[in-house]
Amino acid sequence: MQESLVNHGYPALFLLSFLASTLIPLGSEWLLIALLLNGFAPLPVVAVATAGNVLGACTSYFLGVCGSRFIEERVLRMGAQDRQRAERVFARYGSWSLLFSWLPVVGDPLCLVAGVLRVGFPRFALLVVAGKAGRYAVVAWATLQGQHIFD
Repeated sequence: MQESLVNHGYPALFLLSFLASTLIPLGSEWLLIALLLNGFAPLPVVAVATAGNVLGACTSYFLGVCGSRFIEERVLRMGAQDRQRAERVFARYGSWSLLFSWLPVVGDPLCLVAGVLRVGFPRFALLVVAGKAGRYAVVAWATLQGQHIFD
């Protein structure tokens, strides 16, 4: 399967990065690394992975915006007081926590909660792009540095 995904290059990376940034538990770093080790240029690889991952995060955000009442009450089980407390905490720390939206387990719910709490989309997008691009850039840099060690 890995070989098939590597053969499909950028489209496979975009799709895997998109899916990995939704509530589906997948990782996309391995494909980014495989593409780099197979001679793909670092900048386009990082850009494609970032674009897919950010669009996946936007999907979670807009699910939070559009389905907020259902998500608040049924999934997160938030009452009015819980929502007010969450809004205060997220207003103080939360939007900056979106820089960590790339983290496994907590990153996807952060994007969903940002939508539920109606964090402004420009702020959301800026912080998510910065966090996800930074993560992929570090992975790419480490991969290329590690490759030179073994050459």
